[in-house]
Amino acid sequence: MPARLPSWAWVTGLTVGAIAAVTVLGVQADRGSHPTATSAKPSSTASAQPTPTASAPARVPDGSGTGRRVVYSLGEKRVWLVDASEATRRTFTVWPGSVSPDPGSYAVSSRNAATTGSDGVQIEHIMYFAAKSGISVAFSNAVDGASPPPAASGTKTGGVRMRKADGTALWAFGTVGTTVTVVK
Repeated sequence: MPARLPSWAWVTGLTVGAIAAVTVLGVQADRGSHPTATSAKPSSTASAQPTPTASAPARVPDGSGTGRRVVYSLGEKRVWLVDASEATRRTFTVWPGSVSPDPGSYAVSSRNAATTGSDGVQIEHIMYFAAKSGISVAFSNAVDGASPPPAASGTKTGGVRMRKADGTALWAFGTVGTTVTVVK
């Protein structure tokens, strides 16, 4: 007849097994899909806007300059964070406002940690880089992660919104003076 294990040995074995199971589940969850900002807080107008995605990295557009920079493609509604070695550190899609900057080279002129956007939404990580027709153009993200509703007819907005995680990454990457290249 086998020897009976003390109760502390059973508890230790169960604890080790539980830790292993939680670790495996955590790794599987980390590799799975992650919700976007629009799924975090759906709105009745979310389907009227293109939904930013974290799809496979697109190639940095030709003619976007060299060196460390932020590249913003008007046509693709996409931003790239490019480091000094020309490696793309992150790329993501955005929701542009109704006023877009002209193609060209700009620099981040100022940053604001948080404020209320012209649409009344609480925003953060605001990085101003251009102006057109008296409207400031800036990157930002909604504090609650929601997508912006479509602009009311005739309303001029220069906010280029993104998902919260992308806004945090851009904020860490783009300091005052960082080059922002806008391409078609």
